[in-house]
Amino acid sequence: MMRAFDVSRRYVPAAALAVLLTGCAVGPDYQRPEAVLPGEVAVATSQADQPAAAVKKDWWTLFQDATLNELVTQALAYNHDLLSAVARVEEAEGLAREANATFFPQIDLNAGASRSQVSEVTAIPLSSSTPRIRDARSAALKTSFEIDVWGKLRRANEAARAQVLASRYARDTVELSVAGLVTSGYLSLRAADASLALTQNTFEVRAKSLEIVKSRLQAGSASPIELHQAEGSLAAAEVQLVELRRLRALAQNQLALLTGKPDLRVAPGDLRQLPLPPVPPAGLPSALLEGRPDIRQAEESLISANAQIGVAKAALFPSLSLTGSLGSESAALSNLFAGGAGTWSLGLAAAMPIFDAGRNAARIDQASAVQKQSLIAYQKAVQTAFKEVNDALVGLRENAESERSQDKRVQAAQKTLELAQIRYEAGYSGFLDVLDAQRSANETLLASVSTRQSRLNSAVDLFKALGGGWQDRYQAESDENTGRKR
Repeated sequence: MMRAFDVSRRYVPAAALAVLLTGCAVGPDYQRPEAVLPGEVAVATSQADQPAAAVKKDWWTLFQDATLNELVTQALAYNHDLLSAVARVEEAEGLAREANATFFPQIDLNAGASRSQVSEVTAIPLSSSTPRIRDARSAALKTSFEIDVWGKLRRANEAARAQVLASRYARDTVELSVAGLVTSGYLSLRAADASLALTQNTFEVRAKSLEIVKSRLQAGSASPIELHQAEGSLAAAEVQLVELRRLRALAQNQLALLTGKPDLRVAPGDLRQLPLPPVPPAGLPSALLEGRPDIRQAEESLISANAQIGVAKAALFPSLSLTGSLGSESAALSNLFAGGAGTWSLGLAAAMPIFDAGRNAARIDQASAVQKQSLIAYQKAVQTAFKEVNDALVGLRENAESERSQDKRVQAAQKTLELAQIRYEAGYSGFLDVLDAQRSANETLLASVSTRQSRLNSAVDLFKALGGGWQDRYQAESDENTGRKR
């Protein structure tokens, strides 16, 4: 989707030049803060029917649904929020390249031509050989270079590099969120499909019951009240169908927005056909949460804020600059590059604040306050991640228990409905018992679909909470992407 940007390689020349300058970098060096968390997170051990397995980055493929895979792939390519995040990465990369360029001198080419007239009325009279009209032609290469004695440029470059990585992790966070939203939206769509299929079956059962009541009414073995009750029950099922079709259409429209395809149409399916994804292995380390992109983004923002303190402190010390020029100057353009027309200059300038009414000290305080805010945000992100993982694990465990109970409830409700219909047709019970059994069976079937959806959504929440899975890959990726020793 975008051009690769290798931070570690791009900044090798800058780092080498910084070492050659042998200046000291003022300001605090970054130290990763310690996050007070338990050594392990809880595990959904009640899902013994599902094997523990490592999860790939494309975790949504574990649902083994080709339509879902296609929707997520399309969303990752065309979602507007994700495209904006990619553009922000490109912006940060441009700013980092700009910061890196400050390590090297800027060379400018200046050329000019002028004609001037000297006044006759001067304190010093002009000789007859001195022309009043004077021409000047010049061309020169000029350069200026700030010597990074106190590390101001290095700290600025460090902050820019961290912002590049922070923007990348922000993009990864959006990517994870988009994949999660598409998957959850797809589960909602498939839950509506399953509910529609069940309600359609309920509608057909109630329609048959209405025909039976009509036949019994004609035979004199049923009352008009039973007829109206059967008609009302059938109408209620029809209302359910209308509502479920509405919910399905809304879920499809949401998927259309997420995938950037307004005319999206998804063929009907069934939530109950989707497999349950694997559960995490026992002893899942809490350090794995460091691989979450939002946590890594928060840490890179902290690194950037920490480096900005050094930038602010460097302003308190003298700044040294080298300037130079090399060129030629003559009155006639034809002699501009002739012998003797050459000019050059070399200078060293130093500047140091003597009195600024506390302006630089205030900037240091501001940078320190931003660093404190970033530290608090990082710590909060870590603790929030731990809470989200535990919430998802609780959801997995409890929804698994609930689904097992729902299965028993569905079986009991269906047996009750069968017996109620047999007893009614045999004349041993009233139609009210049939209506109550039909209503109970319909409610339990829809509840079972909702419970399965909640269980699958808990799996989606766990994947998101773990940053896409529980493979212990974060350290290798960190070393590869940042080249920074922790």
